[in-house]
Amino acid sequence: MKKIVLLTASFSFVLLMFGQNAKYVSAMEKNIATLDTTHSIASLQVLANSFERISNAEKAEWLPEYYIAYSYLMMANVEKDNDKVDGYCDKAEEYLDKADLKSANNSEIYVLKGWAASSRIKVNPMIRGQKYGTISATNQEKAKSMNPNNPRPYLMLGMGKYFTPAMFGGGKDKAKPLLEESVNKFKTFKLGSSIMPHWGEKMANDMYAECKKD
Repeated sequence: MKKIVLLTASFSFVLLMFGQNAKYVSAMEKNIATLDTTHSIASLQVLANSFERISNAEKAEWLPEYYIAYSYLMMANVEKDNDKVDGYCDKAEEYLDKADLKSANNSEIYVLKGWAASSRIKVNPMIRGQKYGTISATNQEKAKSMNPNNPRPYLMLGMGKYFTPAMFGGGKDKAKPLLEESVNKFKTFKLGSSIMPHWGEKMANDMYAECKKD
């Protein structure tokens, strides 16, 4: 009888855990699908708040905080008022630091750390370019070393070169091999699950096509 009770309790626990996991994945999938097509700051803020609620419920998971940071970086990307950009980047870095504590040496997290640094450049490119460009590149190189198969560090490094004037070591010629590498890696990159980061492939293809133009 004791064995039956223990087995029943164990089975119930497994079902409970599976149900919680399924609920978490479903909520994440819904938000990520919306995030893929969202470009307004107001809508991105709603998504960041939604991911934060998931994070508060699933304290061991790093992906909700990753997507909070991603949402804030998208806000920084579309923000036209440069005085607000640093605030979005600060929030992104806050949540990336939290995610980093839960998932150390994670390539995807360091891609966003690099993106956060490069996003600060647009506030004042002449003054900030060298400092934050170096920080961004350092983080992308770390991301590459953590997972050489990840196409996103190559994409971000290629973008950095693409938008850097040739006189400062950038330009299409310098960006092209990095973007080509990203394109090739996207062809074989396999997602660990439906809620893992999957962004960047179209961007890599579009920018690589631009680099091939005369």
